[in-house]
Amino acid sequence: MKSPVSDLAPSDGEEGSDRTPLLQRAPRAETGDLPNPGIKPASPASPELAAPVCCSARYNLAFLSFFGFFVLYSLRVNLSVALVDMVDSNTTAKDNRTSYECAEHSAPIKVLRNQTGKKYQWDAETQGWILGSFFYGYIITQIPGGYVASRSGGKLLLGLGVLGTAAFTLFTPLAADFGVGALVALRALEGLGEGVTFPAMHAMWSSWAPPLERSKLLSISYAGAQLGTVVSLPLSGVICYYMNWTYVFYLFGLVGIIWFILWICLVSDTPETHKTITPYEKEYILSSLKNQLSSQKSVPWIPMLKSLPLWAIVVAHFSYNWTFYTLLTLLPTYMKEVLRFNIQENGFLSAVPYLGCWLCMILSGQAADNLRARWNFSTLWVRRVFSLIGMIGPAIFLVAAGFIGCDYSLAVAFLTISTTLGGFCSSGFSINHLDIAPSYAGILLGITNTFATIPGMIGPIIARSLTPENTIGEWQTVFCIAAAINVFGAIFFTLFAKGEVQNWAISDHRGHRS
Repeated sequence: MKSPVSDLAPSDGEEGSDRTPLLQRAPRAETGDLPNPGIKPASPASPELAAPVCCSARYNLAFLSFFGFFVLYSLRVNLSVALVDMVDSNTTAKDNRTSYECAEHSAPIKVLRNQTGKKYQWDAETQGWILGSFFYGYIITQIPGGYVASRSGGKLLLGLGVLGTAAFTLFTPLAADFGVGALVALRALEGLGEGVTFPAMHAMWSSWAPPLERSKLLSISYAGAQLGTVVSLPLSGVICYYMNWTYVFYLFGLVGIIWFILWICLVSDTPETHKTITPYEKEYILSSLKNQLSSQKSVPWIPMLKSLPLWAIVVAHFSYNWTFYTLLTLLPTYMKEVLRFNIQENGFLSAVPYLGCWLCMILSGQAADNLRARWNFSTLWVRRVFSLIGMIGPAIFLVAAGFIGCDYSLAVAFLTISTTLGGFCSSGFSINHLDIAPSYAGILLGITNTFATIPGMIGPIIARSLTPENTIGEWQTVFCIAAAINVFGAIFFTLFAKGEVQNWAISDHRGHRS
């Protein structure tokens, strides 16, 4: 019987239907292999033919990569918390920009804290250079990382990226003693290492993720980044408070090294090279990806860069990250200096929005694949709708947060809802690279993430220049600009995105939908 919703899904374009069967050919099963010989086997397009989830190699990869990105984001954001404790309070007092429009909201909590960490005379501008230096390394290795992963596999590249970032993190206290220049250089090197990780992971998923499980697997994998932010922000504050700031870098760096050992021992680049994967799961994955991968030895750079669906992802990725990085770097500042929360004693407030985003990513991944597999919605329809929710929704609540004045509870609630809804994008434009060119997904992510890193470099600078007095009116301007960029990105992606493998991405130039 035809699905009642199939006609609601808009056409993906001129190249045919994207409702690709889950298996191009179902693996043969003996009668004794079926759960019940009297039950008729499911059709090749049926989700029931999927290899079991429990203890499967593909879900083991998802969960291990989840912890990898947890570690990566912990290593990325811990400096923003530790830096407060590294800087002499007499130096920061000169740069105090606290607004007094809102009343003091939190009373200081008298708790004995460790004061043994060394202090440095770094003004606000110097701190800005230290925090921003990460992105100058991060932007350089995006495209090279995607290219290397597409040619040599992503396992070792991603592992070395995490290992390098963790190892450099261990040397942060030593670099700080050498001076600002050494610390800036070290953070840039951390960015170089971390820059290869997302493209490498995308390249691995091009060989591991069955089309109708992409949203689930990738949302689990990348959700680790959000949970890493949730845990590391308050945990770094606790470590600084009761130990000293040096332990923030030692502990997180050590965790990164332990993860690298597990990654190297338990993961393989492809199902064919995995040592413990079952024959049924291997056949399931390979069959589902049949006719989607390219045998071309050279990368079709010119057709790739002329592809409008690729630029639709670029614009969406840039727009989303403008809001993401603005909030990631300045949300603690807004809560402390405008709403006048004491973030060090109430550090969980800056992490709550990312907890919501983490939950939304996991749930939206399940929902997206169910809409495609069980309800027969097209890939393009799902990517469009999830991107619209994940970009326009946050824009609305971000603007609302700027216009509710000093209502602390509403401000925190709106900012949390805004960041939470952004989790829908993990099943929208964020994984569309795998839909349009699975063989080159790592390279495509390298291209889009290169552009998407620019907001991390200039967004907070522009935001700070627009808020010299830290008034509510100034922050309304910051939020409105971020919201407008988000809405533009959502509209552009909706108009020009595609849900099928593009002709230039397969060697025989036969468009095939996923």
